Amino acid sequence: MSVVRRLASTPRDIPSRIGPALAGTAIVALALPIFAVMGWSLRGWTLAAVLWLGLQGFAALLTRLPLDAGRVAAAAMRGIGMSLRAAVAGVVLVAATVADERVGGAAALVYVLAYTTELAVSLVSFFGQERPA
Repeated sequence: MSVVRRLASTPRDIPSRIGPALAGTAIVALALPIFAVMGWSLRGWTLAAVLWLGLQGFAALLTRLPLDAGRVAAAAMRGIGMSLRAAVAGVVLVAATVADERVGGAAALVYVLAYTTELAVSLVSFFGQERPA
C-alpha cells in the first residue's frame, strides 16, 4: 500500500482549529508593519483583517455544531457553512478589486497568505497526529 493511500485511509480525530486559526491570524498581524513600511494600501490590509476575523468568527460558530452520526443536519450545515466561508471571501475580494485594484489586490494578498498558512497548519496537525490504536 502506498504511503499516500495509507495516510489518507487511516482514521484520525479532528484536530483543534485554534492552532491553524492563530497561525493565519499571525500572518495578518505580521502583514501590518510590512504594509506600513512599504507604503502599500492600509485600506487593503484593513479589509483583509476584517474579512479574516469575521470569517474566523463564523467558523468558530460552525465548529460548535455537533458532528455525531445521529445529527446529519448539523454536520451538513457545518460543511455547507465552511464552503460558504470561501465563497464569501472570494466575492468580497473580487468586488474590492473591481472597485479599487490597489485595495483589492492588497487585501487578496494578505487573505490568501493567511488562508494558505491556516490550511498548511491544519494539514500538518491532522496528518502529524498519532494514529489511534
